Amino acid sequence: MPVLYKTYVNQVKNSKMFGKVYARIVSLKTMTYQELCKHMAEHNSVYGSDVCLGVANKLQSCILEQLLEGKKVQFGDLGTFYLSARTNGADTLDDFNISSNVKGIYLRFQPSRVDLNDLSSKTLKKRASFLNVKELAGLKDAEDSNDNE
Repeated sequence: MPVLYKTYVNQVKNSKMFGKVYARIVSLKTMTYQELCKHMAEHNSVYGSDVCLGVANKLQSCILEQLLEGKKVQFGDLGTFYLSARTNGADTLDDFNISSNVKGIYLRFQPSRVDLNDLSSKTLKKRASFLNVKELAGLKDAEDSNDNE
């Protein structure tokens, strides 16, 4: 299945890009964690979905534990998880207070840019095929008519 997108027109009147046409990626479904583990098990694995789920659960909890200990966590050739903070500035070092100046902590992910799993924007664009969601209805109609033949 290709990467789906839909087009839209920028409607922000005070924007330099007002009236320009852009694309957004569209997801038809969010694969659940359990579905992902089942999918992993179906890839000629000797392990069932229950074992894949157990390993994935342990991996998830260990990644979070390491992040909260101040470490970045490399996830194979996929990329690296890390934490970042959004803060308000204080006038002096003495005025800085974690509870009032730190507004949020965020989980971030930096894709890998090495070897065969280069996940840079440029490489992902080259690897992906695209389909406008408006064309889905036409494809579905064509598939249905082929099924009737």
